[in-house]
Amino acid sequence: MDRRRFLLAGSTAASLGALGLTRVGHADAAPTAAAAGPRPRPTPQQLRWQRDELAMFVHLTVNTFTGKEWGDGTESPSIFNPRKLDARQWTRTAKQAGFRSMILTAKHHDGFCLWPTATTKHSVASSPWKNGHGDVVREFTDACRAEGLGAGVYLSPWDRNAKVYGSGEAYNDYYIAQLTELLSNYGKIVEVWFDGANGEGPNGRKQAYDWPRIHATVRRLQPDAIMFSDAGPDVRWIGDEKGMAGETCWSSVDPASVPYPGYDRPWVGDLLAHGDPHGGAWRPGESDVSIRPGWFWHAEQNDQVRSPDNLMELYFSSVGRNSKLLLNVPPNRDGLFDPEDIAALRGFTAQRTQLFANNLLQGASVHASSGSSAHAVLDANPDAHWSAASAARNGWLEFELPDAIAFDTLALGEAVAHGQGIANYRVEYWNNGAWQTLVWGTTIGHRKLARFDPVRTRKLRLLLEFAYATPRLAQVAAYRGPDRRYGPGHNEK
Repeated sequence: MDRRRFLLAGSTAASLGALGLTRVGHADAAPTAAAAGPRPRPTPQQLRWQRDELAMFVHLTVNTFTGKEWGDGTESPSIFNPRKLDARQWTRTAKQAGFRSMILTAKHHDGFCLWPTATTKHSVASSPWKNGHGDVVREFTDACRAEGLGAGVYLSPWDRNAKVYGSGEAYNDYYIAQLTELLSNYGKIVEVWFDGANGEGPNGRKQAYDWPRIHATVRRLQPDAIMFSDAGPDVRWIGDEKGMAGETCWSSVDPASVPYPGYDRPWVGDLLAHGDPHGGAWRPGESDVSIRPGWFWHAEQNDQVRSPDNLMELYFSSVGRNSKLLLNVPPNRDGLFDPEDIAALRGFTAQRTQLFANNLLQGASVHASSGSSAHAVLDANPDAHWSAASAARNGWLEFELPDAIAFDTLALGEAVAHGQGIANYRVEYWNNGAWQTLVWGTTIGHRKLARFDPVRTRKLRLLLEFAYATPRLAQVAAYRGPDRRYGPGHNEK
């Protein structure tokens, strides 16, 4: 792809100048550019996936018992024995914390299968757990449905145990057979999680994965399932395992820029973090991160579980930057979530609930530069939205309240069912008789969150300075977090 185009487009005022555009600072300025052709939009499945905002990863395998992060495939199934495994404990915890779906590591790189597969003896069927009659995938998917959560699976393409790994078509057949079992025997699967892990197998060789065949198998057996990888095809990796999307984050990408999972070029991480405003495919980002330093449970990490405050930071840097947060919570050797992890999740949930309980802009008079009713941005209905005039590439909305409000958090949301187009925005508040800039940013997408020192005002103005298509907004909200003081000079009555 054109690296210069990716770096410049939609990032800063300087980038707009490089594209021959100008920043628009008020409503009366004329549009500066027209959209070039139709922009990508999400499928209903992709839209539901992003609106869920939170998903939980569950890493469990022989590594839980060896203390490793990556098994080497020589582990004996006899070590796998989570005697108290309770998948309902996992799903109740996830649901109470506001998560909408969960993804289980059905097979990690060690090749140990958490279901009694017909493809290998390296599975729970050869373990002492439930005398070889257990099926973690079954218990997991049943528990998800009992709690109304979507069930997803991760099937590592790298298999350090399979003797046929690295042999070409024979391993592709083996992998497709495992994938077929998972997608045929466990009901509806909402997400299939792939990565590009591609190391050596027992024979010392690497495998060429047949990704077109893999993707076609998912489409045939689970047509509504979302497929994740750094190359999609439905949603993309965000480029790190820190739970952080780019401050500028487009849901669109150029598919040719990352043609297959595991594609490695120096600029791929930046591309995945930021997306591409000119990309022809809708492929929103998923930010994966673990609640602990490791992906699997280790006793020595019990005092290193992320705090509720840290989890809130992750929420703002993922969901709050037009991404989805996939948070890993690993079961212990008993097959249960540890109390430390559950306590952190409860604190995280309490903070989100308290912060976002009340949109302080409710009751405001709303005026807009043009287009449809601007009051729609205060509705709780995600399908209600304000749209500027069809030819506009900028606009503004102004909110005036009967009494001053004190707030320290803003939430903005585009009507992404119609695509993503806003490239620059600015928020101002009325302070001591003049408009003062509060926050400035680039992309909005499904959700953009900003925090700052508390301010107090009766009037707020959102300036959409440039958009690649007709600006459409689904949400503008102001919130007040607990135990914060006003910043200096903010005395508007």
